[in-house]
Amino acid sequence: MSRICELTGKTRQVGHNVSHANNKTKRVFLPNLQDVTLISEALEKSVTLRVSTHGLRSVEHVGGLDNWLVKTRDDKLSLRARRLKREIVKKQKAA
Repeated sequence: MSRICELTGKTRQVGHNVSHANNKTKRVFLPNLQDVTLISEALEKSVTLRVSTHGLRSVEHVGGLDNWLVKTRDDKLSLRARRLKREIVKKQKAA
């Protein structure tokens, strides 16, 4: 399973472990991903996504999953999130 946030696109970063003798060895910094169930008010259903804790805080700050998906560019979102966004926009235009 890939370690990518479905909402923010946050992925692994590469860096170095640096010893006291200044020896550098490669290492990987992984995002803190959580399986979260978020509620879409427009679709009136819950959705399970794999989201970083940073992304979860951002969603809460903006005012919910629907607002976050509408305001975010498609290239940052995963395929599942883009499909959700399409459904939400369609529902909002119909209302």
